[in-house]
Amino acid sequence: MSSIPTDPTMHTAEHLLNQTMIRMFGCERCFSAHINRKKSKCDYHFSRELRSEEIREIETRMNAVIKDHLPVTCQMISWEEACTQFNTARVPETMRGKDLRIVAIGTYDACPCIGEHATSTNELGAFCITSASFENDVLRIRFKLNRPC
Repeated sequence: MSSIPTDPTMHTAEHLLNQTMIRMFGCERCFSAHINRKKSKCDYHFSRELRSEEIREIETRMNAVIKDHLPVTCQMISWEEACTQFNTARVPETMRGKDLRIVAIGTYDACPCIGEHATSTNELGAFCITSASFENDVLRIRFKLNRPC
């Protein structure tokens, strides 16, 4: 485990990236993520590498959502309700059957999550993909915030 604490803005960016990938490619949310203050990565089950124009389109969409200054809100819902609205496969066994915390970013994204987040997308700054790689049906996207691409 990293000694650098998870950054709420990077965690919020992870949520936005997941929803952007779902909307653009119809894939699932990342199955693995490493979120740090300086740089982060998300791994997706995928069938190919990304083309350079797709990487630019992800960045464009992400930065447009960030500029919308969407509020980040949390609410508790019942386990039963969560199961009808969200994929709960990654919810820890100890939380099954209990009320779950849902983190919503405007109407763009919502999912169960216990992590820390920004209060609004305007806290994130610029989103930039630093690299993307594909190996063994896994697409890895590395990204950062607040720095030019």
